[in-house]
This record gives sequence, structure tokens and C-alpha cells, in this order.
Amino acid sequence: MNPLVLFDLDNTLVDRKLTLVEWAASFRERHGLDAAAESWLFALLADRATPAHFAEVRDRFGLPESTDALWNRYCADIAAAVTCPPDVLAGLEELRAAGWRIGVATNGATDIQRAKLRTTGIADRVDAVCISEEAGARKPEPVMFHEAIRRCTNKHDHHGIDGWMVGDNPVNDIGGGRASGLCTVWVSRGLAWPDNLPGPDHHVPDARSAIDLLAALGRASVV
Repeated sequence: MNPLVLFDLDNTLVDRKLTLVEWAASFRERHGLDAAAESWLFALLADRATPAHFAEVRDRFGLPESTDALWNRYCADIAAAVTCPPDVLAGLEELRAAGWRIGVATNGATDIQRAKLRTTGIADRVDAVCISEEAGARKPEPVMFHEAIRRCTNKHDHHGIDGWMVGDNPVNDIGGGRASGLCTVWVSRGLAWPDNLPGPDHHVPDARSAIDLLAALGRASVV
């Protein structure tokens, strides 16, 4: 069976933190808010963004727009601003050409995550996408990983699959991937691994390095 890899989206394939920082600055300027609003917005949305968060934004700043309008504008703004590095997009194509099945397993709201995957071009370069809102489970729950594997392989029984999970979050991606029977690659982005957690199988600085590692491991397995 072809090898399989699941990639996290935010801060693995795309730089969500930088995009959110830039969005918060733009939002503050658009609505004439003070500088403190930027840090508050970033803190509110750092882990996840949902329509409910924008009800809180609307109330805090007394904005005239509806919650739905604010959420839809956020989705459009983020989708327009987020990018995936060209070398990562090329690497996804290289993995698929080498016979890998590729999936994205991401926590988040379906509409914003789908928009990011579409506008960055990632959606065109993977076999399947599994988003927590539509799956009814969130990483690190094993059911989330099992559903992502099912979507990639069309098989309900994931046992015996040569699978990997690549992500930046030590608990959600690495811990959850390991608990689901996957080998793991941690994208460190310059951070140190937490001392209190079991380590990943491999660690790399960025997504392109993870792709290169997997490609090399794939070649070695057929030698």
C-alpha cells in the first residue's frame, strides 16, 4: 500500500500567526480602534476563530455590523492574505508523484479552513481534507485522525497503513498522531520540544524539511 501522510494546516503548511497579526492591524485601522485592540484580537483568536468569537468582537467594540458580516469578512480577509510557500506546494506535488497519499487534518471552522486551502492551492495538491467542525471531533482525538485516514484511503480499517502525521502542535498533532498509530514529524519553527512530553519520531524546522525527510524515507523503504 502507498505510504500516507497527514499534514496539519495552521502554522505547519501556512503561517497562521503572521497572517493573524497582519489581519488584527488591518481590522484596528479599518474600525478606528486603539492600539490595544490588536493584542486583544490576537489573544482572542490565537488558538481558534469561530463565528461566536466575532459576537464577542462586535460587543467589545460596539460595531454596527452583524456577527455574520464580521465573520464573513474575516474569512475573506484571511483567505486573501494567507499563503503557502511555493517550495512547500512543489513538495506536496513531489510526494504525490512519488506515490504518497496526502491528507490535511486540521482543527477549525469549515468555511475558513476550506477557504485557506482553496486560495493557497493546497486543496489541489492533496487527496483529502478533514476539518474538525465537519468531522465532529478535534485533534488530538484519535477519531479525527482515523477519519482523515479514511478519507485518504477510502478504507475504514486503518490498521497496517504506513502513516505519518506532520504538525507543529506537540499535543494535538504529535501526541494525537502517536495515539492514532501514526509516526510523527514535529515542525518546530525554532521552538524547543516540551520537556514533559514524549518526543516525536523526527523533528524539523519547517514543512519543506518535513517533506524532504518523508521523501527520503520513502526512497529508502523501496531500496
